[in-house]
Amino acid sequence: MIFGLFRRRTPPQVIATYTAIVAQARQPHFYASLDVPDTFDGRFELVILHAILVLERLRGGSEIETAFSQDLFDLFFEDMDGTLREMGVGDVTVPKKVKKMAEAFYGRAAVYSQALGDGGTQTLAQTVERNLFADDPRPAAAFAIARYIRAASDALAAQQTKEILAGRLDWPAPTEFSK
Repeated sequence: MIFGLFRRRTPPQVIATYTAIVAQARQPHFYASLDVPDTFDGRFELVILHAILVLERLRGGSEIETAFSQDLFDLFFEDMDGTLREMGVGDVTVPKKVKKMAEAFYGRAAVYSQALGDGGTQTLAQTVERNLFADDPRPAAAFAIARYIRAASDALAAQQTKEILAGRLDWPAPTEFSK
């Protein structure tokens, strides 16, 4: 209890942004129509994807944006830690699983960043295929999600930073993208 007194509190704007990321990743269309597996792994992949889109948008920004990004990253992993514990994962195992999640996050961040940098949709579709549909290839769904990612990246790029930092993210409607 006393240790919590010295811990830095997460700013409410970071919580609002993270909440918007998770809400978008939970849009039913991804699971019902775009074939994303409605499993812990499938949901984790979509939260990672949306977090990466926001972090990519903020990359290279001001000190405020950099600090915000770090707080957002930290909150993401605090949430993953709490989720694992709620699922009944033992205290000894949680750090190992969180470490694997962090490795997955960094790996996804690198490949999505590179794919977004290509400017097209084909590389994004291949990246989505590897990450979301590795066990059950879904090329049409991967291409639709790649188009969504490109649109989401463009929407965030056009949005004012202060809106993003306030948790008001301009996501495209997933229902506009179909297989």
